[in-house]
Amino acid sequence: MTTTVENSIEEQQTLSIVFNGHVDHGKSTLVGRLLADLGLVQPARIASVEAICKEKNMKFEYAFLLDAFEEEQDQGITIDVSQVRFRSKKRPYRIIDAPGHKEFLKNMISGASTADVSILMIDAEEGVREQSHRHATILSLLGIKTIIVVVNKMDLMDYKQDVFENIKTQYSKHLASLKLAPHAFIPMAAYVGENVVKRSDKMPWYTGKSFLETLDALETPALSEERPLRFPLQDVYKFDKKRVYAGRIESGALEAGQEILLLPSGTKTRVRSIEKWHAPAQTRAAVGESIGVTLDDPVFAERGEMIVHAASAPQVGTSFIANIFWMGSEHVERGAKYTLKITTEEVECVVDSILKVVNSSTLEEVAGTSKVVAKNEVAEVILRMKKPLAFDSFDEITATGRFVLAAKQQILGGGIILKQMVPFSAI
Repeated sequence: MTTTVENSIEEQQTLSIVFNGHVDHGKSTLVGRLLADLGLVQPARIASVEAICKEKNMKFEYAFLLDAFEEEQDQGITIDVSQVRFRSKKRPYRIIDAPGHKEFLKNMISGASTADVSILMIDAEEGVREQSHRHATILSLLGIKTIIVVVNKMDLMDYKQDVFENIKTQYSKHLASLKLAPHAFIPMAAYVGENVVKRSDKMPWYTGKSFLETLDALETPALSEERPLRFPLQDVYKFDKKRVYAGRIESGALEAGQEILLLPSGTKTRVRSIEKWHAPAQTRAAVGESIGVTLDDPVFAERGEMIVHAASAPQVGTSFIANIFWMGSEHVERGAKYTLKITTEEVECVVDSILKVVNSSTLEEVAGTSKVVAKNEVAEVILRMKKPLAFDSFDEITATGRFVLAAKQQILGGGIILKQMVPFSAI
């Protein structure tokens, strides 16, 4: 039976992927074909889809392997964000099959906000479309840097190299304008399985990896032990005179005997021991591990405090600039108050300034000096907290640079930290 610790490590090893692209460019087909070729789809499920397709007098659709509702099959598009977990020979994956239709753009934003990698799909026959540009722009606003571009339906273009190269050249220019450097461009025919799991012999001019080989070759961002230590406390347990400071390491590694710094309090002490529930004490723990530590000094600390190394400490302050994506029904206005949740910390914050608002459907900046952020819009804002907070920019450490905004126990939006403003200023 898998233990809680093993589940935690498994989650840290999981690479999260979001699929984006214009409607009908083949996102769901690629995911369905990938799972089928890996033998991860039950024969009964395939038989059920075959029966539905036959009843509707249409060819077999791999996309229907993912669709949970017959209504979606009737419309031919995936309406909601579908999360599919699977494992290759190398590691586990979490696939977010984000819809491409502009009416469902908010789901694409919410899905992409938690992804490590984005797959941008382009139909070889239709070429680069408006949504192709739009999705790339939103991904840049959400801070996703690892992008793989799939040029799909190459079978409809007789697998011609010039078709692929023209799309690659055109789209590369747009990505470069957003300061995005794609990890790979892959020509593919997802429906017939060319370049999905194995290299295709239909495109000998392509010398790169197949889609799955490309994914397996990526590094898992969360697993870098070389990154600075970030250990947010979830709780502090007292056993007689013993205090155990518990949490999960989000970045880096920690060793018994090391000097550590608690932020934002600024307390310095040393790690006496590293412990796990019903397990022997250990001398070292790394990213992804849920642990408890005892300290040389019984310092006061509470949930939300972060254990770090002084030489590579995060920023501490009461304000920062961030990109937020908004899903709440009520508009965001200057002066609005929310609960900001980042790692294990929750703190009241106020919207100090709204610097820029972008309509996520048109990607046009909203004009006017009195700016508000409406539902499904993306904005650059200054947030000011009621007390000091330890954090990083999203580019530096993802886990401590990503947050959500809530009110009345409901998540209304989220965002990524761009940079610190004025440290230790008061609201």
